[in-house]
Amino acid sequence: MHGICALTLAPLRAEASDRSEMVSELLFGDLYTVLEKRKNWLRIKLDFDGYEGWLGEKQHKYLSPQTFTNLKNSHQVCAADTVGMLAWPELNLHQLIVEGSTLYQKQANHIMWQGVEIPFSGQLLSGLKTKAEMLDIAFTYLNAPYVWGGRSPFGIDCSGFTQMVYKLCGYQLPRDAKDQALRGEALSFIEESEPGDLAFFDNAEGNIVHVGIVLANNYIIHASGKVRLDRLDQHGIYNAEERAHTHRLRVIKKIF
Repeated sequence: MHGICALTLAPLRAEASDRSEMVSELLFGDLYTVLEKRKNWLRIKLDFDGYEGWLGEKQHKYLSPQTFTNLKNSHQVCAADTVGMLAWPELNLHQLIVEGSTLYQKQANHIMWQGVEIPFSGQLLSGLKTKAEMLDIAFTYLNAPYVWGGRSPFGIDCSGFTQMVYKLCGYQLPRDAKDQALRGEALSFIEESEPGDLAFFDNAEGNIVHVGIVLANNYIIHASGKVRLDRLDQHGIYNAEERAHTHRLRVIKKIF
């Protein structure tokens, strides 16, 4: 069984319970496959990054196998504004769509949904972007609050932030920082990095627990409390407000 997120946002939980932690988040247009059903919950696997978790059955929108395949193979674009809007003509209502949501474009300012063209207000992005364009996109998330498992401008975690920025630029990254760290080419020195590369940070046990996007002039943009700018040096992230290093640098990776 397959499905699509028809809501603006939907939590993906670690267990089949509303009390369970949110481990990731579905955005409008995300495709998924249902792996298991348990009472009012579905264990699903997201098509974009293979991430698995539990979705409330009431938030499930069924897709036939043929429709699922058609959407996978159709022209996909990303909503590029912090908030865009869909106008559902037959329902006479509007729906907010957040940055990074997946839309299936028919023509300019219209998307396809269940075989119907729906007007969309907002900017759309598709194709591969340059690292300069990536930084402009990253800054649109500045000051977004940190939310564990979040992937939207209204709440996002460190790896959700890097994943969504790269998605908007046409690149696919895994959901978690430890898995993102397996991608790309490792650099030996900070001086070899360029804006747009990813910097990874570990804990005392040596596990990758944080990630951010390298900027020019030894700065980094990352989600910690909020999406913020801090200094980056060979030791890690230096927070001027706390006058201390808050994250220990493990490796810098060049993804493209």
